[in-house]
Amino acid sequence: MAATFLHTDRHSLGQLVARRQASEGGRATADRNTQSGIGEGALEDSLARGPQQTHESPSPAADGGGTPTLRRRNSESGTGPVLGRALQILGAFSAKYPEMTLSELSRRSGLPVSTVHRMLGELIAWGALERGDKGCYRVGLRLWEVASLAPRGQGLRERALPFLEDLSQVTRENVQLAVREGTEVVFVERIAASGAVPVLTRVGGRFALTATGVGLVLLAHAPAEVQGQALAGPLERFTPGTVTDPRELRRMLADVRTNGYAVSDRQVTMDALSVAAPVHRGGAVIASVSLVVRHGSASAHGLARLVCTSARAISRALTTP
Repeated sequence: MAATFLHTDRHSLGQLVARRQASEGGRATADRNTQSGIGEGALEDSLARGPQQTHESPSPAADGGGTPTLRRRNSESGTGPVLGRALQILGAFSAKYPEMTLSELSRRSGLPVSTVHRMLGELIAWGALERGDKGCYRVGLRLWEVASLAPRGQGLRERALPFLEDLSQVTRENVQLAVREGTEVVFVERIAASGAVPVLTRVGGRFALTATGVGLVLLAHAPAEVQGQALAGPLERFTPGTVTDPRELRRMLADVRTNGYAVSDRQVTMDALSVAAPVHRGGAVIASVSLVVRHGSASAHGLARLVCTSARAISRALTTP
């Protein structure tokens, strides 16, 4: 992408955001923008007035079997609260292990085969799990239905999706929306354009806060104790470009708060550049939007203008009744 690409995309994104604002209840603002024409200069002015606080690869916890505390508590004897054992079984599933046999479930949950076998009947009857044609067990649709009601994911995704689609349409790149849970990033939406740089992101997937663009944004605005936990290490190195020095990371987090966006350049894979911006609600950063492109295809500064525009539009949508 060259300067012409960025100029055209900022103009197109501005027009799309204006139309979205009109349909979401901001018609007066959208009309003013439409009359004057939202181009590069208008977007830059909007960025200046906006908040100034400011392929990713799975973290080790992503495939670790879910609930380590419960596993430690009950793994020796397979005893303990029934709910705890059920959660151990459900927590054994991950992106790496979406389907498992009885023995695999026993091994990954830390429970005896007899205990797992006894509880599978109830889990299947309720719909939390299903049994496939080959006898392997997998997560059931009923569990997915319940999980989709999580307010941090559902309401946020519904309000943000039109603007994420606009950003994807304009750039033809990977667009992502994520929230923080503890010291990890959880992705609640991802739009992957054909021909864009491959990423390992999936909806519901978890990643390290310290390496990803969305993670750096969320960590920069997290409480001090969360930052301390995330930077305490050891920090995983995904590529030669991964920053693992806590002092350097603290400097990067300060830059995120100052500039209003984060850049993860070849920190997770050697072919990807991620630029992310914060989504605000009620004065707090509740999520982060990112654009992931092929390294060398565009400048981080130019991409930041697009991402910040979308993040501010989502923030406004979240405050609209």
